[in-house]
Amino acid sequence: MANKDQSNKKAKTNQPKLTAKQKKEKKAAKAAKGDRS
Repeated sequence: MANKDQSNKKAKTNQPKLTAKQKKEKKAAKAAKGDRS
């Protein structure tokens, strides 16, 4: 149940409105933090 809830939240937050540029910026921010997963 909790997992389904998280997926729903993620789906709501990550709507396709996220542009490729935003995705790149997110990745860059992650990399800047040293998160290389």
